[in-house]
Amino acid sequence: MNEKELLQKAEAAKEMAYVPYSRFPVGAALLTKSGRVFTGCNIECASYGGTNCAERTALFKAISEGEREIEAIAVVSDNENYTFPCGICRQVILEFGKDIKIILGNKNGEIKVFTIEELLPNCFSGADLEKK
Repeated sequence: MNEKELLQKAEAAKEMAYVPYSRFPVGAALLTKSGRVFTGCNIECASYGGTNCAERTALFKAISEGEREIEAIAVVSDNENYTFPCGICRQVILEFGKDIKIILGNKNGEIKVFTIEELLPNCFSGADLEKK
């Protein structure tokens, strides 16, 4: 699956967002190394701490279905600019590999691609917890 196709799936997922407070829908589509795709949208709650981002929704769906090897995550919103994963999402994505591609699309059809390590440099990971 190419970057544009994955972004199209993220765009479709965005339409399912539940965002009565921010009115800022976000969609994500996650591609596993086995070729499966999992989508997610942001889901808000009146108690903002209970809100879940699109990226983590897609990632949690993949993990709950037994997938642990993530290839890429595409993220879109209705914003004119690119919508990057928040800090919490970056940390959770990093848990499953520093080389995961983050594919961002904007309203003009432009695409930017980063690795999660580029978006979260000098990170704390499971490797830091290993006994030395």
